[in-house]
Amino acid sequence: MSQETLKEALQHKIAAVQTDPANARLVFRAKTHLIEDVKCAASVRNFPTMLVDEPKDLGGGDEAMNPVELVLVALGTCQEIMYSAYASVMGIPLDELKIDVKGYLDLRGLFGLDGTVPVGYQKITYETTIRSPADAATIQKLIETAEGHCPLLDILRRPLDVSGTITLNGQRLEMPAAQAA
Repeated sequence: MSQETLKEALQHKIAAVQTDPANARLVFRAKTHLIEDVKCAASVRNFPTMLVDEPKDLGGGDEAMNPVELVLVALGTCQEIMYSAYASVMGIPLDELKIDVKGYLDLRGLFGLDGTVPVGYQKITYETTIRSPADAATIQKLIETAEGHCPLLDILRRPLDVSGTITLNGQRLEMPAAQAA
């Protein structure tokens, strides 16, 4: 898709949302299931099933990315999409855009060895590399716009209501109070 085609597609969607705010509300879905050991399959829309696995030293077969790596992939690619989308709308040429994302995790939390250590990432860092003939002030405006509107960056930075239910053999179970909140 060319930058102009991308711009047209985005402007069309923006106009649809401006005309009817109901067009702004989306629900994304994913279905997953455990295959064996720690290997899982994930399905989204009509795309081929994606495997998710763990490295061998965490009990997996090392056949695919693990869930915490997928979070890093999601952040990096979401930012790249936002940069590309806003660059197209703003008329800013991008010759290259790469993002290197790192997540820092302490296994003592995951394994329940230290209750003071978070189970997930303690810190995520990223380095964005941009090549463009645009001047620094224009790129700075692009950075502010893209990073200010990146859904994954927002999801990771902001507290979010996450809830779930559990069904065992067709019967709904009560969630522990700590999990249900």
